[in-house]
Amino acid sequence: MAEKLRIDKYLWSIRLFKTRSLATDACKAGRVKKEGNNIKASYEVKIGEVYQVSKAVEKKTIKVLDLLHTRLEAKKAVLAYADLTPPEETLKYKSMFHSPLLLRDRGAGRPTKKDRREIDDLNESFFDLEEGD
Repeated sequence: MAEKLRIDKYLWSIRLFKTRSLATDACKAGRVKKEGNNIKASYEVKIGEVYQVSKAVEKKTIKVLDLLHTRLEAKKAVLAYADLTPPEETLKYKSMFHSPLLLRDRGAGRPTKKDRREIDDLNESFFDLEEGD
């Protein structure tokens, strides 16, 4: 008899989600897909299948290599799946954390309406440049 394992438990055990309930919520919200189709939290995982998982702005594509029924340490959990996420998708996620920060002098107070518009224009131009890459 083949082993049975729910997708929400699998995503929790390989440490993609901090809790099983977060993994269940992601399935309910349609952020876990197989071949472009949403899957339920009770979906049975099979070795060799590929899933697309979205967490906030991060999108991962994983292939199941082994079934884990319990949560293991991170070094062992990584061996249970293959990360097929394209490098450009990973770089896009990481580049969001390297965006320029606008610093104001301490004690300068809140930005004026004009300052706020200039800041927004600068942010828009920066993100337009990143999307064009």
